[in-house]
Amino acid sequence: MNKNKLIIEPSKKKLSLNLKELLKYKDLFLLLSYRDYKVRYAQTFMGFSWAFIQPFITLLIFTLVFGKAAKVDTGSVPYPLFAICGMSAWSFFSYVLTNSGSSIIGAQQMLKKIYFPRLIIPFSKAIVGFVDFGITLVFIILLCLYYGFIPSSNLIFLPVFIIMTIISSLAAGIWMSALTVRFRDFQHVIPFMVQIGLYLTPIGYPSELIVKNMSDWMSAIYFLNPMAGVVEGFRWSILGGAPPNDMMYISFMVIIIIFISGLFYFKKVEKVMADII
Repeated sequence: MNKNKLIIEPSKKKLSLNLKELLKYKDLFLLLSYRDYKVRYAQTFMGFSWAFIQPFITLLIFTLVFGKAAKVDTGSVPYPLFAICGMSAWSFFSYVLTNSGSSIIGAQQMLKKIYFPRLIIPFSKAIVGFVDFGITLVFIILLCLYYGFIPSSNLIFLPVFIIMTIISSLAAGIWMSALTVRFRDFQHVIPFMVQIGLYLTPIGYPSELIVKNMSDWMSAIYFLNPMAGVVEGFRWSILGGAPPNDMMYISFMVIIIIFISGLFYFKKVEKVMADII
């Protein structure tokens, strides 16, 4: 009888993330991603067309406000192409942040009934976010063809900045999803953060405008915004030009810190999620 005895003991590693467990639930991860994708445009009159309409309208507004009214200098790069390169990274980030923030609250019934790694829920939002990301990349290609613009040789660095965009989005999404469980106020804070971040990130304007008109310490504070360096690097890898400001590495450092700390905080809150939701 003793040979068939199964002893279950809690992990003795207090700082263990146990990320390997996510692989065991990959089917659930894909299922949740597919469900979110179907629900996103379900019962809408325009359907999947919204995925094209939203970035187009946003690009049009940026072009009118920053390109025509403010006359932002983008050098030899047409302003619509300049703006859409910044929007590509930001649209993915904003979608993942917005939807991850409320993802745990939205799945509370499932959390109370079955066990699975809770990280799957905010992670699944990133897959759906690739829909918007892919569409903005299509816009970039179309605008390059329209203006006869040839992407720079820096294009080989584009995968690096795509990875940094993903990590930044997940880092913010993980923190917000865990904080929202304990503090429901963050459900109202997140839309505000996305709205403010849109203008504090060099999407419609180059970061050089900030660096030239501010002191070094103020510029360093500006680049504490993790997406500031990512957007500049993403744009540089496609359009070329002068290398991004060295302060871009401040953004990268912030991304890594937020991502790692977010994982540990989420795992800490994960133990009591079903109790406090």
